[in-house]
Amino acid sequence: MSPASLRTGHVGLNITEIDRSIAFYQNVLGFDLLHRSDVPGRRFAFLGQGGELILTLWQQSDGAFAERQPGLHHLAFEVPSVADVEAAEQRLQALGVEFQYEGIVPHAEGSDSGGIFFRDPDGIRLEVYTPSGVRAHAAVCDGPACGFF
Repeated sequence: MSPASLRTGHVGLNITEIDRSIAFYQNVLGFDLLHRSDVPGRRFAFLGQGGELILTLWQQSDGAFAERQPGLHHLAFEVPSVADVEAAEQRLQALGVEFQYEGIVPHAEGSDSGGIFFRDPDGIRLEVYTPSGVRAHAAVCDGPACGFF
């Protein structure tokens, strides 16, 4: 195996309540439920699009996302265009999801990539971004990236 052959497969998240998290990721990001287990003590779900596994949810946590501990910083989902980011933003607003920043945020001042930042029901930090087309949006944070949230 060479580094050139590696790519991210799926991401697994520890969550506190399986039904709530499934509903969130289906309603907010449009994922399909591919498989789930409701066996007591072993509740999990596999979510994806077009039959491809993207996200696994494991109900094995208490409390909220520990952003100041080593581990996941945030999970970003790429979409093809600014229009797709705007559509996600509108869907999130309609669902009452709270945003980290107002509007679409470039990844750095003058950058053409950027997106929206928000949290799932367990406080896990999420991003929906596009690699280009956001240069016209004003950055709302300092530094080379808005990663310090």
